[in-house]
Amino acid sequence: MGTEVRGRRMWRWRHNPLRRRSDVVEAWVVLVTGLVMAVGGPAAGVAAGTTVDASLRQERADRHRVPAVLKEDAPVPQPAADGSTTGQVRAVVRWTGPDGTVRTGVAQVHQGSRAGTATEVWTDGRGRLVQQPPTSEQMVTRAVLAGTSAAAGVGAVSLAGRGVVRWRLDRARAQEWGRAWAEVGPRWSRHIR
Repeated sequence: MGTEVRGRRMWRWRHNPLRRRSDVVEAWVVLVTGLVMAVGGPAAGVAAGTTVDASLRQERADRHRVPAVLKEDAPVPQPAADGSTTGQVRAVVRWTGPDGTVRTGVAQVHQGSRAGTATEVWTDGRGRLVQQPPTSEQMVTRAVLAGTSAAAGVGAVSLAGRGVVRWRLDRARAQEWGRAWAEVGPRWSRHIR
């Protein structure tokens, strides 16, 4: 049983008088698709994951927590329908940039904080307000998602390419069959009458 199944799978590679050129092309396409998926997918996944991780690490290194002071009372938001609140609201804050200039802007602060309350904000190397950098867990999650997406993308593109090639080969085979039948069909139909 095992040799029979393997023989059916490998028939395109064996010398066979019924084997067409398109069968050999299809066999090579299947082999290349398998190799691209087995080698290219993981390689693309590792490359994408590493790139995203390096980018996020650089982003994290470029952002700094600096002391700030609220310039206005932070609002108390209305609770959501389920009674929960986020704990963070946007309010105007003042901080000192790396060049010593005093700056103001809107940042996330604890709800209900009073004007003059000390807080911390995140800034970039130029002292501009930025979002808090991703946590270690968020960095790992994003890198893994990027790697998985890249690997899946390589697999999808490979399979789609294989599907297109096979569709074209099937069309060519059907046309070849039609030409052969047009040549042989009339001779057979004379014998059937």
